[in-house]
Amino acid sequence: MKKIGIINSELSRLISELGHTDTIVIADSGLPIPPGVKRIDLALRRGVPGYLQTLETILEEMQVERYTVADEMKNKNPELFEQSKQMLDGAEADSVNHEQFKVLTRQAKAVIRTGECSAYANVILHAGVTF
Repeated sequence: MKKIGIINSELSRLISELGHTDTIVIADSGLPIPPGVKRIDLALRRGVPGYLQTLETILEEMQVERYTVADEMKNKNPELFEQSKQMLDGAEADSVNHEQFKVLTRQAKAVIRTGECSAYANVILHAGVTF
């Protein structure tokens, strides 16, 4: 049995297989997941696990050089936006409108669906390198 880190086998495998600039999405429970993109569904019930809890866990193992959020997150969910920004400190930030965000999810290696039920609680993480 794995002793530390992410114990969800799909998540652990996903992160270990990422290369530089590959993307993954942490999504709220309502974000549509494009056909053909791997879905890792963590949602157990409304709010569990939450977006921030999931982001924090993934950041323990994933090197992120850039992230993308929807412009709407800044206005419709400013507290979550600020918390995300703090957690991703040091990574380059980018934002696009929500429709363009959904188009970008088509290129992701996977979408991780959480139980989050607040507006625009989604982020695209772009993998960096540790050297």
